[in-house]
Amino acid sequence: MVAELHVELVAADRRVWSGEASLVVARTTAGDIGIMPGHQPLLAVMQSGAVIIRTAGESGQGTVVVAVHGGFLSYTDGKLSLLTEIAELSDEIDVERAERALEQARAEADADAERRADVRLRAAAAAR
Repeated sequence: MVAELHVELVAADRRVWSGEASLVVARTTAGDIGIMPGHQPLLAVMQSGAVIIRTAGESGQGTVVVAVHGGFLSYTDGKLSLLTEIAELSDEIDVERAERALEQARAEADADAERRADVRLRAAAAAR
């Protein structure tokens, strides 16, 4: 059994995170899924939500939380690729700005903008 999995999380404009992990949790169209080393090969469509990465490596364990807005994930041979149009690390999220965006989206009845702001706020909260 593989002890770690290599993770690449890539957005349209940049590589968001790359490294070794012991567990990755993401929301797919079939529900939340946890991927650990040795998982069966998988291809899935991601929904907007927080991706939680339990890191592994020389510096010990930690957690990386990323707000993603749709995309795809693929796992095979110890390598997990997450491809998304937009991704934001939790420490990059401006909580006050996301709260204002959520209020504005609700006032304008913009369901897509409301979902994006909500995902940002949930990711920021999960990282605390």
